[in-house]
Amino acid sequence: MKLFTMKDEKFICENCHKLVSPLGYTARDHCPFCLYSKHVDINPGDRKNTCCGLLQPVGIEKFKDTFKIIYKCQRCHQLHKNIIAKDDDMNLIIALSIEKN
Repeated sequence: MKLFTMKDEKFICENCHKLVSPLGYTARDHCPFCLYSKHVDINPGDRKNTCCGLLQPVGIEKFKDTFKIIYKCQRCHQLHKNIIAKDDDMNLIIALSIEKN
């Protein structure tokens, strides 16, 4: 993706308050413990969005040979999607997929 800026940084999750380590193979964009993210990007990794609301995971969708987490911003209500990471809590991923069926 041309508009992708690589940002693989550690952070403290603003939802569950756990320390999240860098992912190591691509940019870390959500918490693997609670799956929440933060509405900070316009294009992936640019950190130019001034909303800064918490992105609540609300669903899952199939994407190629993996899945994407569907988010809804708690501040501006915009929908956003992120590909799951290898260390995400799969029990939460499964629970999100079941809730919508």
